[in-house]
Amino acid sequence: METVTIDELAQRVGTPSVSDWITVTQEMIDKFADATGDHQFIHVNPDAAAMTPFGGTIAHGFLSLSLMPMLAQMANEPAVEGLKMGVNYGGNKVRFLTPVRSGKRVRGRFTNIKLTERKPGVWERVTEYVLEIEGEEKPALIAEWIALLYV
Repeated sequence: METVTIDELAQRVGTPSVSDWITVTQEMIDKFADATGDHQFIHVNPDAAAMTPFGGTIAHGFLSLSLMPMLAQMANEPAVEGLKMGVNYGGNKVRFLTPVRSGKRVRGRFTNIKLTERKPGVWERVTEYVLEIEGEEKPALIAEWIALLYV
């Protein structure tokens, strides 16, 4: 894995990276439903979901959002030299635009849009996360996510 200094990371603001494609399976959706307690039929009941405009089961929006760390790893985002830890700080916005149907492939597109030193050794990174669906015009979601980097 490539490593960069925090200053080199700042120079990459605006440069996107893209993950590999992964398949969102019904098993993945079912496990997410079990973990969150969200067993709404559009996620877990293929027969009932087939009667909806979706034509079948769809992933939870929060499942799509939670793929962010895994897809970011796959996008070969460089490691920050001297990074002690990174923590989620929150999101400025999240919009769920297109449902991800069970069996569809998705990938993450990540663009660092801002990197600011909050205090010595603590950096705030704002990243745009777009979850693309293979063969779909609109993405599943667009999120602006904030992480704190401790170097």
